[in-house]
Amino acid sequence: MQLDGALALAATLFPLRRGDRDPTTRIGGREVLRAVRTPDGGATLRLTQVAVDMVEVRATGPGADHAIEVDAPGLVGASDDPVALVLRDDDPVRPFRRRQPGVRLTRTAVLPVLLAAILEQKVTGHEARGAWRGLVLGTSEPAPGHAGLWLPPDVARVAETPSFTFHRWGVERRRAEVARTVASRAGRIEAFTSPGELRSWLEKLPGIGVWTSAETARLALGDPDAVSVGDFHLPNLVAWLLAGEPRADDTRMLELLEPYRGQRGRVQRLLEATGMRAPAYGPRADAPSIAAW
Repeated sequence: MQLDGALALAATLFPLRRGDRDPTTRIGGREVLRAVRTPDGGATLRLTQVAVDMVEVRATGPGADHAIEVDAPGLVGASDDPVALVLRDDDPVRPFRRRQPGVRLTRTAVLPVLLAAILEQKVTGHEARGAWRGLVLGTSEPAPGHAGLWLPPDVARVAETPSFTFHRWGVERRRAEVARTVASRAGRIEAFTSPGELRSWLEKLPGIGVWTSAETARLALGDPDAVSVGDFHLPNLVAWLLAGEPRADDTRMLELLEPYRGQRGRVQRLLEATGMRAPAYGPRADAPSIAAW
């Protein structure tokens, strides 16, 4: 697959992988393996970067053709427009884009992204990754091929899974009910193609706010302006990298991002892709698991 510009394959797909033990996605070097559900059945995609602007795409399973023709272009950001972010010569974002010029915004099935975002609400990353792994292994099946991946959650099974089963995965009743609700409305949700319309509709559902809708719209529909307001770490990261300020709140973050309106979500991704963090102060708090309660 030839792209119209540079691609950083691993960095582009990194936000879609929910930790090193994500059963649905594996990233290593210049290769990404990802299991997808298609209208024709499951498939395992193998994406290999062979040049700065070219990816080799292979797929296994009954949904292989759909995965190659539809899923792969969305995952590598083939329709994304990175140059839409115009930066002046002295812009503080310019050095970060120069280091990672091929970071693109992805387009993929909405439900897996939305479910993962729900599981990440108000918990640590470790807890969220464990919950995602539990949900996948508890509501899905192995993906085609020999890569050892699992398909994303079967939404019909998610909708029917009782709350006490979610509890085993470290998910309390509130998040479990939100996950069950969106899974029961999967057809309606997957029909959205406009990020704005998707966000407006999602935020009317109990338990889904601006953070969850922004994460979903940016990662699943390539929304370049979706900023994850309400994130624990993001305001500090934005303030540190753009203004040298080690601490900030959402208001300050949005002030710093205002010059990039229309592309604020893209700036967020560029800053996250640096792997840098704001200075840490104080000991890390332990997060007790509810799975054994």
